[in-house]
Amino acid sequence: MRLEKGVPARRAALFGGTGEVTVWSLLTGSAEPFTAVLSCALEPGGSVGAHVQDEFPEIVVGLDGDGEATVDGAPLALGPGDVVHLPLRAVLTLRNRSHEAPLYYLIIKARQP
Repeated sequence: MRLEKGVPARRAALFGGTGEVTVWSLLTGSAEPFTAVLSCALEPGGSVGAHVQDEFPEIVVGLDGDGEATVDGAPLALGPGDVVHLPLRAVLTLRNRSHEAPLYYLIIKARQP
């Protein structure tokens, strides 16, 4: 499944990773406590480098492809239907294990109650 709505932003070597991530912002207007819903496509063989969730907790939902999320050093599958929780201060990396197809995923960010 792909969710490509609106004008995408393209980010190369995100957080020191490799390749390009295409991002569509799906949330329009206020939807408290949610601050962002992002549809992302990570190019084949690409990665998103290590970064800390320092502002909002989030979940990452796998839509299509074969990926891996590493949270605080623990590798987790990121494919269709996989959900990865990222509490505040967690360290995340993402990797597209496929060298042939993009990895599609959603990022949903929310304020702490």
